Amino acid sequence: MTTVTNSRTERREVMRRIRPRRSPAVPLSLLSWAGAAAVVTLWWRNTPNVVGDAAWLVGGGRLTGLLSGYSIALVVLLMARVPALERRVGSDRVARWHAMSGRYTLCLVLAHIVLIIWGYAAQARTGVVDQTVTVVTEYPDMVRAVIGTALLLLVGLVSAGTVRRRMPYEAWYYLHLMTYAGVYLAFWHQLAAGAEFVADETARTAWYALYGTVTAALVWFRVLVPVGLNLRHRMRVLAVVPEAPGMVSVVIGGRDLDRLGAEPGQFFRWRFLAPGLRWGSHPYSLSAPPQPERLRITVKAVGGHSSALAALEPGTRVWAEGPYGSMTPGRRSRSKVLLIAGGAGITPLRALFETLPGRGGDITLLYRARSMEDLALWDELQRIAEERGARLLYAVNGPDGARPEITAERLRTVLPDIDRHDVFLCGPPGLAEHAYAALREAGVPDRRIHHESFEM
Repeated sequence: MTTVTNSRTERREVMRRIRPRRSPAVPLSLLSWAGAAAVVTLWWRNTPNVVGDAAWLVGGGRLTGLLSGYSIALVVLLMARVPALERRVGSDRVARWHAMSGRYTLCLVLAHIVLIIWGYAAQARTGVVDQTVTVVTEYPDMVRAVIGTALLLLVGLVSAGTVRRRMPYEAWYYLHLMTYAGVYLAFWHQLAAGAEFVADETARTAWYALYGTVTAALVWFRVLVPVGLNLRHRMRVLAVVPEAPGMVSVVIGGRDLDRLGAEPGQFFRWRFLAPGLRWGSHPYSLSAPPQPERLRITVKAVGGHSSALAALEPGTRVWAEGPYGSMTPGRRSRSKVLLIAGGAGITPLRALFETLPGRGGDITLLYRARSMEDLALWDELQRIAEERGARLLYAVNGPDGARPEITAERLRTVLPDIDRHDVFLCGPPGLAEHAYAALREAGVPDRRIHHESFEM
């Protein structure tokens, strides 16, 4: 009886520790829609009876202008790297929200320009070109608004998939920063020319509060917090260690690094202050739990920045921002866990493999690689598996290059109760897509498949 009681007590303790935190995604989505509803209400309250085509066009132009102004504020807020979003919702999900809301915003901006010019031209009984010249040259703050809008459209163009893939990351990143200049230049004409703000002090105050809050979040989380972090911890490269063909670990030293608040499975955005690297900031996961005076990342050479890390000299100054990411032990909701890693995706999962709470026998790691030589950190993984009593499996290509596919049938063979597992998945997009489909077919619910992409 004592043995059973102790087992139950232990299990209850494990479940208490792995109880997942609630994601704020749904309440945040509802809050953003509530803000949009408030904007529509503002337009409705200040819109008289609409009679005639010209009035409908002008009314539509005013409404799309208000909505675009509101959505631009949300786009910038999603760039602010607010910890509650980055750590709880997930950086990849926030990046998708940012991209999606950016596309909607540009559509609203274009609709606003077309409708308002067309409507004003119909009211004045003049041509569209003449009316455009009149609006730009005679309306307050319109020249700045035109420049700001052009910058926003340029950012939207370079962020389109086909253009973005052809650009170096650093070029795209610094062009993307022009969003801030575009928003600043376009902001003032909203208050100077917007009918909703000219005679409504409450509306003006609310608009200032919205943009002021977003600006404060941006300055705090993108500038002041990183400056404080790096002044406090003073990070430098300690060593660069080869792990597998084309993969190295970078050991980073500093002060009180265990007080960064980083969890296994999270990442930082790293900037190495060395020639050719200082202008690029890239996300790399921690490949080991943080220690008081050192952190470790393990990076696969897939581009110019990641390839150059192998040549880093000890003593190189490091600038870091983070920690970010939501693929942490807090996402776990079951006592049994399967970790599926591919390529450089082993880095966050190796840290989770060592630190996930619970009995080792409930933890399984499946590592997919091209060959045995590509199984980075394998000796460490074997040691962790032996110490914890966890299961460690690998799948590598055969001598003829044949790929062992991850299928629902094979997953059920290895883990007959796979549908009662939480799954943490990290790897190249192709592997992640294929493994996700196999897991769903094997009966694992979507809410228990935890994946975070770094293709941001």
